[in-house]
Amino acid sequence: MITTSGLTKVYRSRGREVTALDGVDLHVREGEVFGVIGQSGAGKSSLIRCVNLLERPTSGTVTVAGEDLTALAGRGPRAGRALRQARSRIGMVFQHFNLLSSRTVRDNVELPLEILGITGKERSRKALDLLDLVGLADKATSYPAQLSGGQKQRVGIARALAGDPKVLLSDEATSALDPETTRSILQLLRDLNRQLGLTVLLITHEMDVVKSVCDSAALMEHGRIVESGTVGELLATPGSELASALFPVGGEASAADRTVLDVTFHGEAATQPVISQLARTYNIDISILGAAIDTVGGLQIGRMRIELPGRYEDNVVPVGFLREQGLQIDVVESAAEPVLVKESAK
Repeated sequence: MITTSGLTKVYRSRGREVTALDGVDLHVREGEVFGVIGQSGAGKSSLIRCVNLLERPTSGTVTVAGEDLTALAGRGPRAGRALRQARSRIGMVFQHFNLLSSRTVRDNVELPLEILGITGKERSRKALDLLDLVGLADKATSYPAQLSGGQKQRVGIARALAGDPKVLLSDEATSALDPETTRSILQLLRDLNRQLGLTVLLITHEMDVVKSVCDSAALMEHGRIVESGTVGELLATPGSELASALFPVGGEASAADRTVLDVTFHGEAATQPVISQLARTYNIDISILGAAIDTVGGLQIGRMRIELPGRYEDNVVPVGFLREQGLQIDVVESAAEPVLVKESAK
């Protein structure tokens, strides 16, 4: 549904150049919720604004629903009309709501419909339907100043849906909200994704957002995508930074002659007593240094950091047992095998 190829954005100011995007290749499949995560300055907001050409890329292409938007970004009235028409199929939700304070909630939702030339009666009907969809039918005549932050964002989402978009872009839409409101907005986005078949591309710096609603994710650093894939694929990728960040586990070896492993559980393995079986089968004492477990995409997934007595060469058979159970094993630390740090096999 969304593809960027070699996407580059360079900002020029007072003789200086800043590269915000450096050859970004992104692929978002139809009907999925895709999260792009990274620290401030990683290029996330530039990326999402280039997807609907609010920012024009310096080079590269952006294709949405099979249409090359960068090819529509030429000069002249005909190109402008074509780009506006393509943009009408892309909804955008902003971090700070961007509602017009002098307009009622219904009038804010009607604004895109006015621009599209929809008649007054049809605009009103559509706006009320959308407000009902986001749970704000009773706030139609209220003004933004009378709403909570979560309610304002729901109005923003309703407005973004006014043009019946195929794609919904969310630029840090929950970062200004408290945790409980954030959960309700994320659930709304997931519900809309399922009910309307929307493809959702969201920008965030919060791992919990990715964990809560995303089917796929990408990690951005310094204007580049360094990791990308479905959440399941990332969790099965040895040494994945995103997987480690989604399920952080701490703890270091208590002595030099110890082997520390990160064990990732998913699927049926997440419900099996594998660690206790390992201890009984090989009569070894296992220390648990840290653990995290959660449900992602309806599946229970977890990571555990364990310590085995002895060096890696003494634990080849127990490690093999864990891998035979369908677990992903990352060797974090071993005095005898320093080259294995951050290396893994499945």
